[in-house]
Amino acid sequence: MAETRIVTKRLRDHPDDSWTIDRYLQTGGYEALRKALTMTPEQIGEEQVKASGLRGRGGAGFGTGQKWSFLPKDVYPRYLAVNADEGEPSTFKDHMLVERDPHQLIEGVVISAFAIECHQAFIYLRGEFALGAERMERALAEAAERGFIGKNILGSGFDLDVVLHRGAGAYIAGDETGLLSSLEGERAMPRIKPPFPAVQGLFAKPTVVNNVETLSTIPYIIERGGEWYASLGVGKSTGTRVFSVSGHVERPGNYEVELGTSFRELIEGLAGGVPGGRQLKFFIPGGASSPWLVPEHLDAPTDMDYVQNELKSMLGSGAIMVFDQTTNPVQVAWRIAKFFAHESCGKCTPCREGSTWMEKVLYRMANGMGRPDDLDLLLDFGDNIVPGLNAPFAQTTICALGPSTMSPVVSLDRYFRDEVLQMIGAPAASAVEST
Repeated sequence: MAETRIVTKRLRDHPDDSWTIDRYLQTGGYEALRKALTMTPEQIGEEQVKASGLRGRGGAGFGTGQKWSFLPKDVYPRYLAVNADEGEPSTFKDHMLVERDPHQLIEGVVISAFAIECHQAFIYLRGEFALGAERMERALAEAAERGFIGKNILGSGFDLDVVLHRGAGAYIAGDETGLLSSLEGERAMPRIKPPFPAVQGLFAKPTVVNNVETLSTIPYIIERGGEWYASLGVGKSTGTRVFSVSGHVERPGNYEVELGTSFRELIEGLAGGVPGGRQLKFFIPGGASSPWLVPEHLDAPTDMDYVQNELKSMLGSGAIMVFDQTTNPVQVAWRIAKFFAHESCGKCTPCREGSTWMEKVLYRMANGMGRPDDLDLLLDFGDNIVPGLNAPFAQTTICALGPSTMSPVVSLDRYFRDEVLQMIGAPAASAVEST
């Protein structure tokens, strides 16, 4: 199958200079901004972005136009923050978009700022993205020189200042309230909601936080119309999405496809499938924080609602990690748990304590020191982080990092319980049932 390239078209067609302003202008760049400046903010937000059905591409999948509409009327100043912190393991799509097409993001930022009547925007970029920072700084300077940002943009009377802010590599800054805390000079720790950022965000003012891929899509919606974008995809999962496919596949990389494309088409088609004639054992569909799926789910659609409601997982950040038959699932669960334990900010007790104990127990299970009741022990104290465990959006923590620690454990219990019990010397569930 072929990709449906929208936000990745320029960087694929012109890999040698896709990040330069000359190439951007030659391929129609900033024309959508010119068009947007002739429209009203309401026309952009309601008639185009909301009509497009565009949902956030950072993980939560919330409606972009709906998020904008939550801004209280006649309350100023208001801010726009770009979440370019991308710290989810094996997610590398925003990294690519920032490095190889920064002007696309800038155009999306300016259009969005105009739509929400904002005059100050921040691009919060993960500190490790050195080349991305260099190219974004250059792109911002070029855009200012050509009149696309700054005072009186293209003679419209609209002013916008855009600041590039480099983070310090904290995963928790990917949470929108943690990001805002970091922008204010504090530690990147999440805040209790409500109040939501749209009401009281950066510097206690109304703030919209959007992901890189989300904002990079805005120029195309303005150029071709919300109805055109809504015609792509499936159900309420409209448009395209960039999936980062990694792990045991022939061709790891970023692939842009219409939402609704099956996991099989992504993994076996575009990414070439599992190499060496080995079989697929399981895959993680939306980054390390999402529950795992197994081969029987390969033909399921990449539909946000279907994956959440029917498969009890999520598309999350769009990172698909593939594991073949040689993989020890307990080792994978331990490595994920170790990451979350390290990245917990420590603000919420269930996450601070739970993630640490999770890592310790999984470590002994993965290294031949497991105890017969370890899996049930994990599920027992995990219930204090995510009550009921089968309600992924019920949580006892401020942000989603706490519940994320339970995804690998729930997955082990759901698909590999007998294998895990055999590893730790406990009778398999099937054996217990037969007696």
